[in-house]
Amino acid sequence: QDNRISIWSAGDLGNAGLNGEYHGEPHLLCDIQHNGDVMDMQFLDQERIVVASSTGTVTIFRHHQNNQTLSANHRWERAHYHVDQDTSCGGAACTGVVCNNPEIVTVGEDGRINLFRADQKDAVRTIDNADSSTLHAVTFLRTTEILTVNSIGQLKIWDLRQQRNEPSQIFSLAGDRVPLHCVDRHPNQQHIVATGGQDGMLSIWDIRQGTMPVSLLNAHEAEMWEVHFHPSDPDHLFTCSEDGSLWHWDTSTNVSEKPSFLHQGGRSTAYLSHTAINQSVVSAWLSNDPTKDRMEITNLIPNQTLSVNSLDVLGPCLVYGTDAEAIYVNRQLFA
Repeated sequence: QDNRISIWSAGDLGNAGLNGEYHGEPHLLCDIQHNGDVMDMQFLDQERIVVASSTGTVTIFRHHQNNQTLSANHRWERAHYHVDQDTSCGGAACTGVVCNNPEIVTVGEDGRINLFRADQKDAVRTIDNADSSTLHAVTFLRTTEILTVNSIGQLKIWDLRQQRNEPSQIFSLAGDRVPLHCVDRHPNQQHIVATGGQDGMLSIWDIRQGTMPVSLLNAHEAEMWEVHFHPSDPDHLFTCSEDGSLWHWDTSTNVSEKPSFLHQGGRSTAYLSHTAINQSVVSAWLSNDPTKDRMEITNLIPNQTLSVNSLDVLGPCLVYGTDAEAIYVNRQLFA
């Protein structure tokens, strides 16, 4: 009932223990009340955070670092709605937000896409009937293109320069129409995209070719809630799930020389489907050389039973939140 946005300080690296567990207490710097469930949030810049609400409202909060307070900086009331934007009860959940300062894109249960600018009161662009089903997540492909995933297993590319309200490309999982919950694109090779959904499978797509995934990898036993390539080391990918697991997928080439520390349930190695791609530099994610196709998968939290709802990764740090109402920081990802 009572939701809040909180800013925490996780302290310095000096206090990490042998296994990367943090010994100093993270402490709350400030928090502020938030109407509705927090569906998604992302930093816009060093001090502004864009937050998506289940009420359909999108808010920019500012973190004042001099006196450690949070304030609502700007609010787009009912950016997402089912019937009529002006009806008090008609809000539709805003399910995803992505920022490329000053631009902010939001998607929602109403199948609507909004493009906002941080300094403008009204939406720069709204695609009202972008989708007939719920849009679950959105990410930038390039500065003018976005990717969305929906509840009938489709990945769509939208070119924001076009005034047409149709996607420029549609990709879909064959057959089953399994809802997709999350999407991320490879930070260096923008044609490589990863998605995850209700069946727990990890799908890798090459948006230059075909309309189906290049590979489908058996992953979690339940819904996959989040997928992230490591931003500076994208041979590493992280996924988390309702089944309580958080997997680290490692396709770096020296994987065979590494000691293998954790093999949960015998699923230590996965084999990517071999797609022939004639190019000199082939990402490991699209590899067609069987000898290089080994991938190491490690469950970073093997005994967890409650859902892992969200994760993010930066440098050697992984942060994730679970249904245990706790936030965890692992500071030694590549130890």
